[in-house]
Amino acid sequence: MNRSILVLSVASAALLVAQLVPYRVSNPPVVEGPEWDSPQTEELARRACFDCHSNETDLPWYGGVAPVAWFVRHHVDEGRAALNFSEMHLAQEEAHEAGEEVSEGEMPLRSYTLLHPAARLDAAEREALARGLERTLGSDD
Repeated sequence: MNRSILVLSVASAALLVAQLVPYRVSNPPVVEGPEWDSPQTEELARRACFDCHSNETDLPWYGGVAPVAWFVRHHVDEGRAALNFSEMHLAQEEAHEAGEEVSEGEMPLRSYTLLHPAARLDAAEREALARGLERTLGSDD
């Protein structure tokens, strides 16, 4: 058997077997959202934050295909652990940092906005979201 065919066959088999690992994003029920300071803040947060920071993750088709699904699940788990807009009844210890992270360009992640153009914020949107998150969630100041 040709070596390249063997490598391709093994890689294909491994990819197929990887689909059996049930490590995918799930969306638990939304329990309690924040009391938004304005509809604009909520709209911007839904656009730029909710896929990783809520129980309303909207996955693209490739988000359910391993190994990409594993990468996505890991990032969503980290995002929800830091701030989950769907579970505001629980302590959100890092919520007060959200506005600052947006203002400084740390959020949304560049790796996310590369594949999700709707989440890209222009300067005015970034500033509006940062201020709105500070009014909604508090800030370090």
